[in-house]
Amino acid sequence: MATTKPAKLPVTVEKPTPYTFDLGLLLANDPNPLNLSTSSSDEPRQREQDLANIARDGAQSLVNQLLTVCPISATADGVLLSLPQPHTPLPREKPIPQPKPETKWSAFAKRRGIAPKTREQRKNLQYNDETGEFERKWGYKGANKAGQDAPIIELKAAKEENRKEGTTVRGDKRREIREKIKRNERSMRKNLKRNEK
Repeated sequence: MATTKPAKLPVTVEKPTPYTFDLGLLLANDPNPLNLSTSSSDEPRQREQDLANIARDGAQSLVNQLLTVCPISATADGVLLSLPQPHTPLPREKPIPQPKPETKWSAFAKRRGIAPKTREQRKNLQYNDETGEFERKWGYKGANKAGQDAPIIELKAAKEENRKEGTTVRGDKRREIREKIKRNERSMRKNLKRNEK
């Protein structure tokens, strides 16, 4: 059984109304009405074949236009085709985002001339002169937790006089951290309430 090769389709595409192209988006618009055959038998299969032929004609005309209009250059990576800038405006999927309302902090920072921290300032590393290495400022094994787990803690007389009864030196740092967290949570709730209004 010998297999026959399919007939080669024509390279040129003739339409009553010519295509319009946007080569930057690889877009070919066909303004011609669809001519679908209306046979009762094998209707879905014939319709699919007609649509495939129309799509093939559109793709062929787009390739022809690309090869005749766009500059072609040969490089070590292969043959490159330079596309022009697109000129068809495409609709957005989502609306343009609204500008965020100014927060109390950003208004305050603008009045005082406070600039946001740079990338270097935000880094969580600092140099420790005693060990000669870089260490974290906060977080796991951070410098702000230094001395919490030390076996011996030096007492300062001024702090001991003002110490509440029933508290220990070891718990002071942890208590300070918990108080800061609670204070931050209170201010965050206050800010959320203010922004909801």
